Amino acid sequence: MTQEQRAPYDPMPHGPQEVGLGPWVGEWPNGPGAEVYDETLLREGDRRNVVDKYRYWSMAAIVADLDSRRHDFHVAIENWQHDFNIGTIVRTANAFLAKEVHIVGNRRWNRRGAMVTDRYQHLRYHADATELAGYLHERDVRLWGVDNLPGSLHLEDTPLPRRVCFLFGQEGPGLSEQARNACAATFSIAQFGSTRSINASVAAAVAMHAWVREHADFSEAWRG
Repeated sequence: MTQEQRAPYDPMPHGPQEVGLGPWVGEWPNGPGAEVYDETLLREGDRRNVVDKYRYWSMAAIVADLDSRRHDFHVAIENWQHDFNIGTIVRTANAFLAKEVHIVGNRRWNRRGAMVTDRYQHLRYHADATELAGYLHERDVRLWGVDNLPGSLHLEDTPLPRRVCFLFGQEGPGLSEQARNACAATFSIAQFGSTRSINASVAAAVAMHAWVREHADFSEAWRG
C-alpha cells in the first residue's frame, strides 16, 4: 500500500499507513482490569478508529468508560428529509462526549458520516420536538434551538447552561415551526460573509465546542 493509498477505514490524511495495532505481542493482560480487553482483538489486532487508551478494549468496556465521564450537553437533529448531516453530527457529538444524541422524526438516517461512532453514543428517537422537549424537561435539561432566525440571540455572548440540548433543523429549511415553539429560545451563530447560512453539521460543531470551552475540564482532553 503506497502513502497515497490510505486504508478505507482511515479518516486521517497523515501518519501511519494503517490505523491501530496488530495482534497483541507477548502474554495477554490478566488480573485486575483485564476484563476490559476483547480476546478477538488481542488475537487478531485492533484497527478501529479509537484513541490509544481504548486499544484492544471491548466496545462495551469503552462505552462504560465514556458513560462515567460524559458531558452534560445533548444534541438533537430533526430528520424529516433523511438529512446527510446527521452522521457527521453524531461523530462530532462523540468527539465532544455528548450525553445523548436525539433524532427527531424519521428513525432511519444515513450512518456513513458517523464512521461507526454511533456504536459508542447513546441515541434516542422522538416522534416530534414536543416529545423531545418533554423528555428533556423531566431531566432538567433546557432545549435550545440553533438557527439564524429573526430575533434569535447570539450564541457567542450568551452564557451556556451546563444542562442543555442543542436542537438543529434540516439543512436548508432549518428548524420546523413545531421545533421553534418547543424550544426555550433560539440562538444564531454569528456570520459575516455573503451566504445566508452555514452547513448544519458545522453549526452543530460550533455549538458543541462553545459548550466545551465554557464547561469542560481540558485536563481530560486527548491529543494525537
